[in-house]
Amino acid sequence: MSLYSGTTSGFGTTGSVFGQTAADHNPMKDIEVASPPDDSVSCMAFSPMAMGSTFLIAGSWANDVRCWEIQNTGQTVPKAQQTHTGPVLDVCWHDDGTKVFTASSDKTAKMWDLNSNQAIQIAQHDAPIKSIHWIKAPNYSCAVTGSWDKTLKFWDTRTPNPMMTLQLPERCYCMDVMYPMAVVGTAGRGIIVYQLENQPSEYKRIESPLKYQHRCVAIFKDKKQAPTGFALGSIEGRVAIQFVQAANPKDNFTFKCHRSNGSTNSIQDIFAVNGIAFHPEHGTLATCGSDGRFSFWDKDARTKLKTSEALEQPITCCTFNAQGNIFAYASSYDWSKGHEYFNPQKKNYIFLRGNANEELKPRSRK
Repeated sequence: MSLYSGTTSGFGTTGSVFGQTAADHNPMKDIEVASPPDDSVSCMAFSPMAMGSTFLIAGSWANDVRCWEIQNTGQTVPKAQQTHTGPVLDVCWHDDGTKVFTASSDKTAKMWDLNSNQAIQIAQHDAPIKSIHWIKAPNYSCAVTGSWDKTLKFWDTRTPNPMMTLQLPERCYCMDVMYPMAVVGTAGRGIIVYQLENQPSEYKRIESPLKYQHRCVAIFKDKKQAPTGFALGSIEGRVAIQFVQAANPKDNFTFKCHRSNGSTNSIQDIFAVNGIAFHPEHGTLATCGSDGRFSFWDKDARTKLKTSEALEQPITCCTFNAQGNIFAYASSYDWSKGHEYFNPQKKNYIFLRGNANEELKPRSRK
């Protein structure tokens, strides 16, 4: 595909369009990304620190992945777009920022060279690929894909066959990688931790602390910046904070989120946790859910820092840029209520919130 055109959008929000006010779809008055996808946004990732400039990529159920440049003024400039033959389920960046990796339900993964705007297939599975990550290790570099065919595969992008295949007990539902750790959540509430040093291998299996199907996982670091545990989100409006080697079993805990009081105070509406992202500097975290809200949390103080007003659609995914000063979140239908609640008239949006460093500062310890 060639570069696509689109308008730019600066700070602030648009006014009334056909009687619909901006507050309906953008109650937090955040920056709207220009030319958003035409179907539900499934995944997003900001460019790595090595880039200098800030770029955002997003994959969608419209079978495409798009790239924007985020300017210092807040303007978002559409740069390029690539397509799969099925919904794009995950995206990630090469560590040098020149290439993007995309995973699709069409059972393939691609590597997109942003300089030439060419995409080539680098991976193949027997079922949809749910997750893709780039691993930069001292002695190897590769892409890792997790699929519904119950395998993890590691790919040298120069050869068509995987370097290694690891069997999973069930379909891969979510995955996060932060060298030298990888965490995979599978169907059947399975959690497997892998170590990636020298050669990837299974480190331990953990019984899920959550009673219901998980949807998202994000690794967190200790004060020495080493990966030490993960946060796991489920369809039941709950997040688990889990250390791989807990000094004290009480360090592991779960908390409720993305719930609201229903028509009577004794009944809660419970929503899925669609995404979790850790702030790169503060170690605090953001969650987003089917209730159309995002929340910021301090896991060490076990407190909530902020909850957004409700958007008119679910928030399907969220992420921070490398510097931690921009929080991106996507508003689109997540099918959590079935097809009868799908409204094709509702647009999909990606919003940028520019005060993330301040809003996600940990609470001062007394």
